[in-house]
Amino acid sequence: MMMSLFSMFDPSANFSLQTNWMFMILSILLLPPLYWCKKSRINNVVTMILNVLSKEFSSLFSNNILMRGSILISMSLFLFIMFNNLTSNFPYTFCCSAHMVFSISLSVPIWLSIIIFYWTNLTKTMLSHLVPMGTPPVLMPLMVMIELTSNIIRPLALSVRLSANLIAGHLLMALLGNTLNLDGFIWPLVVLLQTGFMFFELMVAIIQSYVFSVLMTLYSSEIS
Repeated sequence: MMMSLFSMFDPSANFSLQTNWMFMILSILLLPPLYWCKKSRINNVVTMILNVLSKEFSSLFSNNILMRGSILISMSLFLFIMFNNLTSNFPYTFCCSAHMVFSISLSVPIWLSIIIFYWTNLTKTMLSHLVPMGTPPVLMPLMVMIELTSNIIRPLALSVRLSANLIAGHLLMALLGNTLNLDGFIWPLVVLLQTGFMFFELMVAIIQSYVFSVLMTLYSSEIS
């Protein structure tokens, strides 16, 4: 009996224990401790990435003084998602980022905290953003509904984008892996294609984590 391609995303492990979700915490162990006299190469790479992200997110918050403290949250969010995406490409690892539970649990609390903060402190500004400038009075109620709907679906769109890209990549890698059982001279070509696709998936893992954190940062900095 053949198993479904989506069985690789099954979170249950042996003895019906769903311990694979603990794998997303193991990404923290990839960062070596900072008490050594000389930093490792991994620490140097992480420090370089953090410096670049700090400059990038600082430019996004240049017009918003209230939310400049969110830079550390955005950087931590990027690193957490990136390490989970990268480690999920290794064999016999569980892809937490492919599940909507993982992405929604990150996007909804951050988005909700941003909305509560702005509506509590900048109520008039938030109300003015519901109606674009120059809107005819007849269309104002419709524009309010459209703006509210677009704001509500933002965390869902972020979650679907992250999960869908990782699911599609892992399914294609699984399909390419199944073709290795074919006889003849086709399997060297499949190995070459799968190697190239593996590097492509690593780039997608980094890009998707960057897109997730940048969009979340833009949502928090769009109200000036």
